[in-house]
Amino acid sequence: MFDKKNDSSNSTKTDVFRPAKGSAKVVIGNGVSITGEIKKADEVQIDGEADVTMKTDNLVVGSTGHCKGNVETHNADVWGTFDGDINASGTLTIQEEGKVSGTIAYQSIQIKLGGNLSGDIKLSDKIKTLNQENKNNVNKTNISMQEAIKKEDK
Repeated sequence: MFDKKNDSSNSTKTDVFRPAKGSAKVVIGNGVSITGEIKKADEVQIDGEADVTMKTDNLVVGSTGHCKGNVETHNADVWGTFDGDINASGTLTIQEEGKVSGTIAYQSIQIKLGGNLSGDIKLSDKIKTLNQENKNNVNKTNISMQEAIKKEDK
């Protein structure tokens, strides 16, 4: 009734701690410093220091991580420090100890209590507001937070 069955089909069982075959994950460990370019990465985790230009689906800057450069990503989760240009087409999350500065464009943002955001901050053009005036203004690709607030006040 409770006997273990030996099934040869379980030989291809996936390990939850290993990335799936074919995934492109880059990890820059604590104490490691890198300068350069990262292309076509599914996920990049930075726990060390990185001065990079990168295009990735997901970026994680760990609590010991310091990243600067030009980044295009879908989602970014910052626990450490980021300085530079970041374009998050999905969600930019700044954790309690996270600091993001530079030119920041995002579709949605989440800043935890204690998180720090400074610089030129713009909403991505993928955001649609309920305000009819903003719906008709399709020529602008990015709009700053200050401009959006001014338009809503009118």
